[in-house]
Amino acid sequence: MKRRLIAGLAVCAGLIGGAAILLTSRPVVSTQAIETSVIRTPDLMERAWRLPVAASFGSSVTFQSNASRCGPASIANVFRSLGEEETTEAKVLEDTGKCWTGFCIIGLTLDELAEVARAHTGRKVSVLRDLTPEQFHEHMRHANEPDRRYVVNFSRKPIFGGGAGHHSPIGGYMEAGDLVFVLDVNENYRPWLIKRDRLFEAMNTLDGDRTRGLLLIE
Repeated sequence: MKRRLIAGLAVCAGLIGGAAILLTSRPVVSTQAIETSVIRTPDLMERAWRLPVAASFGSSVTFQSNASRCGPASIANVFRSLGEEETTEAKVLEDTGKCWTGFCIIGLTLDELAEVARAHTGRKVSVLRDLTPEQFHEHMRHANEPDRRYVVNFSRKPIFGGGAGHHSPIGGYMEAGDLVFVLDVNENYRPWLIKRDRLFEAMNTLDGDRTRGLLLIE
């Protein structure tokens, strides 16, 4: 029995270690590809950070601790902007039973991320998926409202030519240029602006057998 237990623990440790290696060795989109795929001109970025919701983040985001924890990092940043108590990845994951190894092994789905958010706030948390372009546009028009926070779940590939699924908060919408401000929690990417239709294309992709979408906290 003792030998079996030790063998089981060794296998578990091996799986966790393998996952850690996998998560830290994923191909990284080149800096050039990132910079040419999104909009980050100084004047527009300065205006974007002045949007009401973006300003509540203090003109910065706390970046995710590893490649798998973009979801918890997004919720932690959103909670910080709303004045909630749980403002770290560890705190938002506490008592949820998720990512207990330190890694969210295959990442969190939009529905799982909603469960994490609901565990630590009394605010209404809604999953919005299978949106039409018009419905997405309508939500972006509400993205500057101080009592609303959106987290977008999208695939990096349609935007950057590579990469996997990702979660990040939306900092606001600049309607004059039809630009969405994505507060990317991955330090390699950092916050960026993008045309609304391109973000919709990246969001309107499959994660398993379900479409990606938005998380709305209000």
